[in-house]
Amino acid sequence: MSYTFDFSALLPYWPVFLQGVWLTLKLSALATVLGFVVGTLCAIARADGPSWLKFLVAVYVETIRNTPLLVQIFLVYFGFASMGLKVSANTAAVAALVVNVGAYTCEIVRAGLESIHKSQLEAAECLGLTRTQTYWHVIVRPAIERVYPALTSQYVLLMLASSITSQISAEELTAVANRIQSDTFRSFETYIVTGALYIVLSFVVRVAFILFGLVIFPRRRKLGTAI
Repeated sequence: MSYTFDFSALLPYWPVFLQGVWLTLKLSALATVLGFVVGTLCAIARADGPSWLKFLVAVYVETIRNTPLLVQIFLVYFGFASMGLKVSANTAAVAALVVNVGAYTCEIVRAGLESIHKSQLEAAECLGLTRTQTYWHVIVRPAIERVYPALTSQYVLLMLASSITSQISAEELTAVANRIQSDTFRSFETYIVTGALYIVLSFVVRVAFILFGLVIFPRRRKLGTAI
């Protein structure tokens, strides 16, 4: 039994692959930014909110962490349709990814918030900082800096998990690969190229986070520990 590789059949489709890569990056970037905001707010609420809000956030986090992403995507996609809301597959994909990564971000950031020692809060009071200044400069920003490597890994995983949105016809890289292999009948070659593109994307996203960390965390830039 032998198999002859023929990647030449895929050459005419390189613009289509690039379109899939671009949409994957867009979906991931939107979900990362919105998911970070949702997760951080939920972490603050769970760490320093009223009991009823802590309970609601806990239910949200545990529900998301204990159900498959694919089920969540279907619930969001078909849920919008059931409510009469006409949204594109890409919009539903972003919404589902935000809901998912927001829960994981919440737990990561909450761990960072809980790592802040009470003595730092006492020092902030002695310096006369307002509650808002204390929360931002003494609690939230240092907490995020401490968990930045974990957040980075989570968002790289998010980019890879975006491939599941192909199940609702979001035209990201995996969906594009499915269409190309059905046109060319070169499934093995198509998914080898797709896998290689995901590896490149993971590297690019991780480097982008390293550079971003150097910009927003001056102390890490001085120590050379952006990640």
